[in-house]
Amino acid sequence: MNKDDSPDSFVAVRTRMFILVGVFITLLVILLVGLYRVQILQHDDMSESLEKQNLRRIVIPGPRGDIYDRDGRLLVGNRPIFSAVLYLNELRREFQKEYLSEVREYRAQGLSKNRDEVAADSRKVVVQRYLDKINAILGTNDTIDSKTIEKHFNKELLLPMVVKDDLKSEQYARLIEQLPVKSPIQIVVESARYYPYGNLASHTLGFVVSSEQAYDESEIIGSDELRTFKVKGKTGRTGLELSMDNRLQGTPGVEIWIVDPSGYQHRRIDFKAPVKGEDVVTSLDADIQQAAEKALGAKTGAVVAMDVKTGEVLAIASEPDFNLNDLSPFIPTKVYNDIRDRGAWINRAVQGLYPPGSTFKMVTAVAGFMQGKLTDTETINCPGYLEIGGRKFYCDEREGHGDIQLRRAIGESCNVFFFTIGLRTGIDALSSTARMFGFDKPTGVELDNETRRTVVPDPDFKKRRFKEAWFGGDTANVSIGQGYLLVTPLQMCAYTASLARGMTTTMPTLLKVDPRHPHDLGGQPIPIRADQYQAIMDGMRECCAAGTGRLAQKKVDMPVSGKTGTAQIMINGTESTIAWFICFAPSDDPHIAVAVMIEGTEPGDNLFGGSTSAPIAREVLQAWENKHPEAKTQ
Repeated sequence: MNKDDSPDSFVAVRTRMFILVGVFITLLVILLVGLYRVQILQHDDMSESLEKQNLRRIVIPGPRGDIYDRDGRLLVGNRPIFSAVLYLNELRREFQKEYLSEVREYRAQGLSKNRDEVAADSRKVVVQRYLDKINAILGTNDTIDSKTIEKHFNKELLLPMVVKDDLKSEQYARLIEQLPVKSPIQIVVESARYYPYGNLASHTLGFVVSSEQAYDESEIIGSDELRTFKVKGKTGRTGLELSMDNRLQGTPGVEIWIVDPSGYQHRRIDFKAPVKGEDVVTSLDADIQQAAEKALGAKTGAVVAMDVKTGEVLAIASEPDFNLNDLSPFIPTKVYNDIRDRGAWINRAVQGLYPPGSTFKMVTAVAGFMQGKLTDTETINCPGYLEIGGRKFYCDEREGHGDIQLRRAIGESCNVFFFTIGLRTGIDALSSTARMFGFDKPTGVELDNETRRTVVPDPDFKKRRFKEAWFGGDTANVSIGQGYLLVTPLQMCAYTASLARGMTTTMPTLLKVDPRHPHDLGGQPIPIRADQYQAIMDGMRECCAAGTGRLAQKKVDMPVSGKTGTAQIMINGTESTIAWFICFAPSDDPHIAVAVMIEGTEPGDNLFGGSTSAPIAREVLQAWENKHPEAKTQ
């Protein structure tokens, strides 16, 4: 009997077989459990991981809404811009071919170079080759740098890379005619902001800049964790383009693409079209705005016109200005520097700070009435100056007005009359009355850049700012709108509308008001008697009928009430002038309020409210009157 045929040997073999089968079954069970875990339990996680690797999302900005004037005239719209682009996705074989060619050349020369550098050089050669085709057609000599290509390749591979932007119509026609239909060079159309009136209301309308458009993740198709490419859109930078940005912004569209392992596009599997943003109808009247800007001409200053009844801003002009079309689709450095050098970036209507001069005298009158320091029939003698603390404070009429009452003091702008009333009333009452009229805070108009740095001075202000005590001369200066007082032209127009309404404040708006939903003008009745209020109104009427503001009434058929003002400022240590004129019309039923400020730009500029600013207001009043002939009968 063979040793290997013994029963013990058979049992040993069978035992080993059982062990092997057991191991095999165990491994099979483990494999099946693993497959179950991967295929069933981890299916969602694996699918999500695969989706992340194979799917890409492209977010396409929605076109911005348009901006209109109150009569439906387009102030800001969109124009198509054509650009030549390359889809790098279609050049991958050329990239590979060029890469191998360069590698062979380096090897033939016995040189070695980093693979990434060779790849980057290859992409630049291929892209420049196509750009040279464009150069040959257009007669240009453009080049493109590796940094631009690599940034696009690494971060925006699925998006078209612009190689020639904002094509002129002739260039567009040539490329469309001469480029092969299936060329990797394609002509794409995008939108840029377009301003039909060029310079009109440039500071108020504002401009846009390129940026990634914000969007609500819940409204975007595809997983939240998909790698996303965003085509740059436009975002408001200044003016209404900024303050109304949420309304003007369109809803972005989305494309979902399957990509290959290298990240190149393979097939689009989902698409949601972008939606244009909401249109905005402003309160601006293009005719009145044009009249204001034409009247300003080359002067440095601002004009604001408001509807007294509704608070709607009809015109808001600031000079110097700029052509908004020069800033679209982007701002060239030369244009930016020119605007900066001319001081044109400043919106003087809402950012400029100036002493109001004699236009402030109605505040002094109201304060005097409220404190019982003034009556509407009181007579004060004006010899041409008032001595305060051993110093003479002069009236503009150096020979004096003689005996004068409130109505004539407003009409002829007598400083001595208001010096006297201001000193009687005191700085605390003057300051609190100025605050009552809203000079210490922004008007709240729909412009994000409205300044908050206006100044209504009092003793605490002077001590805090200059570490000095308050003197009677300071009170005298404030009583005629000079000294430390600083306001904006928009505030002055709102103040004028408030006087016309008999109210303390008026909140302006740049949006057209729906009569069914009136704009809240705010304010409280001016706390003086009706006869006292009428005395101030009579003085403003006299100013334009026969006083310092009579040039505003010339050639205007409806009665105008107003006030001139001239204030001094320092330019490089030398005194210059600010010329003001404020008014409302028709006098007995006010509909329009206007404020004009002209800024002396050189030391010694000879400007006056009556002769410099009043004629500008007249042009605005005439433009309004032409649109409202019924006002002439009033």
